[in-house]
Amino acid sequence: MRRLILPLLTASYFSLSLIFAVLIWRNGGGWGAGVAALAGGLGLCFTFHGLISGVLGQASLRKEIETLRHAHRLLVGQIEQIDARVAEVLETVALDAQRRSEELSTEVQLLEDLVTRMSERLDERLADGPGGRPGEGARPGWRERLQTVREALVSGRVDLYLQPVVSLPQRRTLFYESYTRLRDETGRVLMPAEFLTVAEPEGLVGAVDNLLLFRCVQIVRRLAQTDKKVGIFCNISISSLSDEGFFPQFLELMAENRDLAGSVIFEIGQSAYDNRTSAAARNMTRLAELGFRFSLDKVRRLDMDFQELARSDIRFLKIAAQSLQDEIIESGEGPVFRALPDLAAEDFATLARRYGVDIIAETIENERQTVEVLDLDIGFGQGHLFGEPRAIRGAILAETDPPADYLQAPLRRRAGERT
Repeated sequence: MRRLILPLLTASYFSLSLIFAVLIWRNGGGWGAGVAALAGGLGLCFTFHGLISGVLGQASLRKEIETLRHAHRLLVGQIEQIDARVAEVLETVALDAQRRSEELSTEVQLLEDLVTRMSERLDERLADGPGGRPGEGARPGWRERLQTVREALVSGRVDLYLQPVVSLPQRRTLFYESYTRLRDETGRVLMPAEFLTVAEPEGLVGAVDNLLLFRCVQIVRRLAQTDKKVGIFCNISISSLSDEGFFPQFLELMAENRDLAGSVIFEIGQSAYDNRTSAAARNMTRLAELGFRFSLDKVRRLDMDFQELARSDIRFLKIAAQSLQDEIIESGEGPVFRALPDLAAEDFATLARRYGVDIIAETIENERQTVEVLDLDIGFGQGHLFGEPRAIRGAILAETDPPADYLQAPLRRRAGERT
């Protein structure tokens, strides 16, 4: 349409000028005056057209300039907001980096103290023989096995294994149980039955478990980065819970990582729980106040006080699937557990849930056991059927390691002092 406006206006101006020229010619002005009138009319029309177009153009230009100024003001405002947000993000990143640095320093300090005490105990054992009693004959191979454990710890040959704990019947992984495995200098994996025969009598299990706890915290951090809502069961020894020298530092570490309370579940054996000291019970309460939960494994006795378990923040019981079946006997009203003759076997898990305790059937090896566990209304399962314990990949495991100097230097320093 705009393309037609100028030709139409030109035609209109020419028509008006022609009419004016004809009027001049007919009134006796002659053809010369008519041509002059035609030219003058055209000039006058285009002059007024130019003036009007200029005024309108200036108005449009002023409007566009004002629009640009408004857009510029908006852009400046957005840039200022972005600049403020970038400054805020930089400040947050700096504060977070400082916080993580402080947390790491605390964790490394805790680990250094732990390994130093472990070094002292190892050196005493190696110097004095089994049980720390000088003069007694060493058990066959005892010193060699203890030396293998020592070298594995000094060299950082401590691996973390994870085994899935699944929901039933969906079989969706909700938790992992963590295990520690040592490797000798040839790379052969030492199973717990091998190194625990040395570690348990010499009181080293707590030290190994605490290294496991350190790594569990780091693994949970890594899982949280990928938004995986899973938990990890980490063994903690009663000796660690009872150690008033170690526990305050450990509690400080957990307080700094209390955001992981929903993901880290501390696990102890039923026998250890039943025989815990007042200091261990008190320290369990301190961890519970931070939001951390507990699990009992190696459960052999089913006639438990669930109210007491709830007060102690025990939220999981791990019972071997075969043990559950071995405990079932037939009564006049149906299957019951030998230790709970007044309660139907399928109501045991329901009773536990009333007190906030979930049953996990472990060591499930085949589908028949899965069916038997489901008949007991148990909601969680663990065993080789759902996944064997697998080692964390080397690159990921390296991220959970403390600096090598903290693992090696204290042990070597102690060894040098004795020599």
